[in-house]
Amino acid sequence: MNRIHHIAMRALRWESILGAAILVVLIVNTLTSPYFLNAQTLADATFNFTEKGLVALPMALLMIAGDIDISVAAIMALCSIAMGYGALAGWPPSALVMASLAVGIGCGACNGWLVTVCRVPALVATIGTMSLFRGIAYGVLGDQALKNYPRGFEFFGQGYVAGLFSLELVLLIVAALLSATLLHQTVIGRRIYAIGANNVAARMSGIAVNGYRFWLFAATGAASGLASVLLTSRLSSTRPTLAAGWELEIITIVILGGVSVNGGRGTIPGVMLAAILLGLLTFGLGMHNIPGIVMSMIIGILLITIVAIPNLTSRLAAFRDSTIDRS
Repeated sequence: MNRIHHIAMRALRWESILGAAILVVLIVNTLTSPYFLNAQTLADATFNFTEKGLVALPMALLMIAGDIDISVAAIMALCSIAMGYGALAGWPPSALVMASLAVGIGCGACNGWLVTVCRVPALVATIGTMSLFRGIAYGVLGDQALKNYPRGFEFFGQGYVAGLFSLELVLLIVAALLSATLLHQTVIGRRIYAIGANNVAARMSGIAVNGYRFWLFAATGAASGLASVLLTSRLSSTRPTLAAGWELEIITIVILGGVSVNGGRGTIPGVMLAAILLGLLTFGLGMHNIPGIVMSMIIGILLITIVAIPNLTSRLAAFRDSTIDRS
């Protein structure tokens, strides 16, 4: 009980830091741009993190269970190509959505099969499928772009449900509530934590470890398919480069949200706060015409820092304890 209380307090402190960081970003952007603190501008800013946040939620569950999926962005590109050719064949918007979800689930299931049945390490398996899926996208489409989407399809990525609440934002909020309930309020969530903390002990206690891991990969694929629907609809086009580099940003969101790269620790509120923080940060940089390559450098530095600091802190604490014991 004391350990659970300690973890909860630690997560609360980290989420408070993320909340304070969001406030700082809002203040800085407001002071440096007269257009930022505007209802429509803030509504537009949400598009900068909603699609990535949707994928980050199941990715967080997957990483808490001790796995990772590097292929999510490539899955999005492959899903978009399926929708593009479906649109050429005259499919209605609902069929395009179903096609994207089916391809996403299929790709996620492929990753899950490689990891759980073939016993390929998740990092290696998904790096391989990332190259495979992206290669298929380039092989099928080449340098072309598909743009002939049916009327009504644009609503998924550009439509507003109520006032300034876009469909994307509503979907993200619903997905976050469902993910939080699953992880923090159900036995499934407790088992996911147990698998990430020690999968051998979890298996010996009767948990179907590989079954959970497989379905988490499939869920991540499904979320990638849904995000592809939203992004393709928002851009109104399909290209093989769709979402290129997004896997880094999505993983950064998850780790910045407090999910341990070693598994067994993390919260959904932390991931949501990290998605908002990173989205507002990159949106603000974009408003100031900061080049994309600079943003990528900032994200890379941020990822290295948030992974390195806990390790350095634990080593310093261990060194201090050993020094005290010697004295």
